[in-house]
Amino acid sequence: MKHIENFLNYLALEKGYSSNTIDSYRRDLKGFFNFIKKDWKDLKKEDVLSYLRELMKKGISQRSSSRFLSALKTFFKYLILEGEIKSNPISGIKGMRQVKSLPSYLTMDEVDELLSLPDLSTPIGKRDKAILELMYATGLRASEIVDLKIEDLEIDGGFIYVTGKGGKRRIVPIGEVALKYLRIYLSVREELLSSNDSPILFLNYKGEPLTRQGLWKIVKGYGKKIGIADKLTPHTLRHSFATHLLERGADLRSIQIMLGHSRISTTQVYTHIASERLKKIWEKYHPRA
Repeated sequence: MKHIENFLNYLALEKGYSSNTIDSYRRDLKGFFNFIKKDWKDLKKEDVLSYLRELMKKGISQRSSSRFLSALKTFFKYLILEGEIKSNPISGIKGMRQVKSLPSYLTMDEVDELLSLPDLSTPIGKRDKAILELMYATGLRASEIVDLKIEDLEIDGGFIYVTGKGGKRRIVPIGEVALKYLRIYLSVREELLSSNDSPILFLNYKGEPLTRQGLWKIVKGYGKKIGIADKLTPHTLRHSFATHLLERGADLRSIQIMLGHSRISTTQVYTHIASERLKKIWEKYHPRA
């Protein structure tokens, strides 16, 4: 559909949307129009409501339904901007109410056990150790990990340049432990390279850039070994990073910068203060403690 592709190009080139968001919007929009079998010019609110009911029957998450509505509304805003239509035909439609919930995080013992699993006698094991240590040390998103280039590393300075959502660049410190295993991995990285060199830092066993799906398999695989595969994802490590920093006294603003959140409210959703720490704060500052 020509207008959809033009819309997606607009999001990428002019609005700076990430490739992941654009891919999701493409699936959402094409799935919807394939379902209703209508052109966008003939769309009515009932078509959208009918599709939402169908998604609910399939057990789609609140987050996914909200993303679909966001994609569709943004698409019609684009059409208004282009002069194709004068008003949004689906304005006023709301998705299922989304209940915010905190993702799970690991205890320090679980982190220690997880990070001890990779086999350092093999290049793949050294790669996995560097990946896990880096994820826990920086809180990077899965997409940010697989997009890292060798040139993004500042080994001597102890930090990395990260390109996050919307193409925004930020600097994140690494820490000595993660730096140690990055150096070890870099010393054997050439053993993984295929015939075509790649600027991407982390490679798969074929010598090609590691994908997000590949990263998920790696993390899930190690989680399975210690019985936490159900709750362990790359995002779990990101949340554990933020949680453990907060528990040890880091301020939300600093965590926000390292996570690459544009709003402090997002950081508050991604962090969790242990009840023991809350109790200590109460005992220290409350006049009736």
